Amino acid sequence: MELELSGKTAIVTGGSRGIGLATVRTLLAEGMRVVTGSRTVTPALAQTAAIPVTVDLAMPEGPGELVERALAELGGIDVLVNNVGIGDTDDINKGLLHDLLDLPDSAWEHTFNLHFYSALRVSRAALPSLIERRGTIVNVSSTGARLAGSGPLDYDVSKAALNALTKVIAEKFCADGVRAITVSPGPVATRVWTDPDGPIGRLAKQNGVEHQAFADQLLSATGASTGRITTPEEVARLIAFTASPNNITGAEYLIDGGIVKSV
Repeated sequence: MELELSGKTAIVTGGSRGIGLATVRTLLAEGMRVVTGSRTVTPALAQTAAIPVTVDLAMPEGPGELVERALAELGGIDVLVNNVGIGDTDDINKGLLHDLLDLPDSAWEHTFNLHFYSALRVSRAALPSLIERRGTIVNVSSTGARLAGSGPLDYDVSKAALNALTKVIAEKFCADGVRAITVSPGPVATRVWTDPDGPIGRLAKQNGVEHQAFADQLLSATGASTGRITTPEEVARLIAFTASPNNITGAEYLIDGGIVKSV
């Protein structure tokens, strides 16, 4: 299917690995020019034709730096994919190992800076160009925003806020031709699930269970109808579709293997 993205430009945050890297590759394959922002440039990202910007998007000044560099490189922005997230393993594990009564404010602040405020700040900086080009924002959220208590509680709440931000942008800037869409994956085959030193791997060690067996138990507990986790490439293809010219705005697309079963 021709997505009519060739020749357009994009910013992808958190493009060094996982969903972000898959999205960078997919958009490049569609003929787009891509700038990506992340704290590190992985060898896999360096092998792509994307323009990497090394920046910490959890810091207040990071999003503005990224958009400024992107505008200098691209001339304008047609698509913004707010994907950056997770952060260090210890960060996400705090939300898994603590409850509402003892998870410190510092953990909440760090999680919101990374998952919510980064998207807010990058969107705000990019909106003048997106308005000029009648562009699109795709926010990468999580099914955790719909499943209270299913995962790291600070992460889930920050993603619920991100979902609300999508709705606000879609409503406030629709008259300017800007669309905003949420893509919400369930478990994805990234380092979070597959790396023995990632969050799932560390929890497996703490519980004295082999990594893959523990991951399989968690997946089974989610009730995924397909019985498997999603690949980063599957998420990236959905992001590319939502970013392509269409009449969709304010919507949330789940890609979770059937975990969320509510109507």
